[in-house]
Amino acid sequence: MEIAAISSVSVAPQSRRVSNAFFRKIGSVSSLSFGFLEKEYCFKSPSLRVSAAASMDAVTAEKFSPASFLDKKETGVLHFVKYHGLGNDFILVDNRDSSEPKITQEQAAKLCDRNFGVGADGVIFAMPGVNGTDYAMRIFNSDGSEPEMCGNGVRCFARFIAELENLQGKHSFTIHTGAGLIVPEIQDDGQVKVDMGTPILKAQDVPTKLPGNKGEAVVQAELVVDGVSWNVTCVSMGNPHCITFGKKGGPNLKVDDLNLPEIGPKFEHHEMFPARTNTEFVEVLSRSHLKMRVWERGAGATLACGTGACALVVAAVLEGRADRKCTVDLPGGPLEIEWKQEDNHIYMTGPAEAVFYGSALL
Repeated sequence: MEIAAISSVSVAPQSRRVSNAFFRKIGSVSSLSFGFLEKEYCFKSPSLRVSAAASMDAVTAEKFSPASFLDKKETGVLHFVKYHGLGNDFILVDNRDSSEPKITQEQAAKLCDRNFGVGADGVIFAMPGVNGTDYAMRIFNSDGSEPEMCGNGVRCFARFIAELENLQGKHSFTIHTGAGLIVPEIQDDGQVKVDMGTPILKAQDVPTKLPGNKGEAVVQAELVVDGVSWNVTCVSMGNPHCITFGKKGGPNLKVDDLNLPEIGPKFEHHEMFPARTNTEFVEVLSRSHLKMRVWERGAGATLACGTGACALVVAAVLEGRADRKCTVDLPGGPLEIEWKQEDNHIYMTGPAEAVFYGSALL
């Protein structure tokens, strides 16, 4: 699989944009070329030749049409838009003409590779709605696995749909996901508020093999990881989460001190989580302000996790550490999370932004 990506990067407010193009052979880089204004660069090595020249045309924001770019039909070419929600980044694909993803899970993993592909935490497909919903959403993680849904991804999905449908102002729609019905609402300020539904607390439905210790829920239970006892609470937002505020009998966590690449996989693949798990390590700043780092199932350390932010607020409330409305600081920025008592639903509000438009040669 080769990639030919075209990106538009604003160099100044109200100014023209620069068009970048690159070509790579997945697995073995053959050449890479960029177009930048009026400068030319050339780098050579035995295994890689990189060149940049003014032969690429600059385009203006006024002339660039995302809709027309995505509407182009070319055999063997995948058009996409790169989005991010607080640094949790995704390749968005317009798949509304088919209920089958346009690429395989293996191809998605290659596209997500940050050295030999486009680079992303996952690929998201906008598909036709099912069971009366407006749209359906599927995701392939960067390792090729398929999660039930993704909170940051659904905000990116909402902004992507607004772009495809040329929607302006406040809009909401229904999305079918592997975790059930999700309802995002684009706000007037461009932020996306998402009704994430109700949390699942029953141990076997999370799923976890840890026995329920608060009814059927697992709250502040002991989990031994690599010989160390941690206090954990287990919550599903349609996908499994293990939330910890620290080790048993130890001080509260200082999340910046964690060696996440070392400890994260040990939680993800722990025998107590038959479907593996996402893990949130949480520091309490106040009853309305939490800080977290996350190790995502199938993606590793990411800058943000929307379902994780929702799950940790539930865990913090159940453990008596926080109120139902909190700001959650993630490495990529803050999310506003509210677990409403009246309907038991969790509402997440945060940004989603387009980064660039590209084409992959399959």
